[in-house]
Amino acid sequence: MNTPIRFALAKGRLEKQCRALLTRIGYNCAALEDPGRRLLHTLPHRDPGRAPLEAVLAKAPDVITYLSRGVCGIAVAGKDTIMEQGGPFYELLDLKLGQFRFALAAPAGSDFFEGAEHRRVATKYPCVARRALAAQGIDAEIIRIEGSCELAPLLGLSDAILDIVETGDTLRENGLVILKDLMPLSARLIVNVAAYKLRRKEIDLLVEDLKGVIDNANDR
Repeated sequence: MNTPIRFALAKGRLEKQCRALLTRIGYNCAALEDPGRRLLHTLPHRDPGRAPLEAVLAKAPDVITYLSRGVCGIAVAGKDTIMEQGGPFYELLDLKLGQFRFALAAPAGSDFFEGAEHRRVATKYPCVARRALAAQGIDAEIIRIEGSCELAPLLGLSDAILDIVETGDTLRENGLVILKDLMPLSARLIVNVAAYKLRRKEIDLLVEDLKGVIDNANDR
């Protein structure tokens, strides 16, 4: 029997979207439909000659840790997490899932760009924020927030926030407006460097199958 390729996957909406993709390319993902409390699940391929996947259900911030440490060979992670954490891996494919954007936002009517020289920006992504703001020529103090960034300017902790945005509804409901869209984001397939050397043929075949499904969907 083929040795499974261990595959780290964030629990939640992204996992469900990935499950649909994997099902379309021949993997039996029934185990993920009602996983219960189990965190490891074998996903066989309809072709018995293809290696199964062993899905590892993890929290999003841990996915890259498992991959970088070599306990998982491949993973799906958001571009936001990839940019914030980095690591010894290759980014192989844009899955076109979970499409968001990084944006700089502030209270409506604020003078963030024209105001005081000392600006404060709250964010869950301090590494990304430093690079993005520097690229815009903005010098700001970065304040790391683990919860809802929208609270920071409301409480006077920061002048603006840098966060991922989908519809912008949460910003508007809290009196914030987007000052600048910084970069688009989506989920990516990434692979551990050592795993890619050892199992490149199998992983490339997986990437080829996924790319075919994604391209067909985008052509509709």
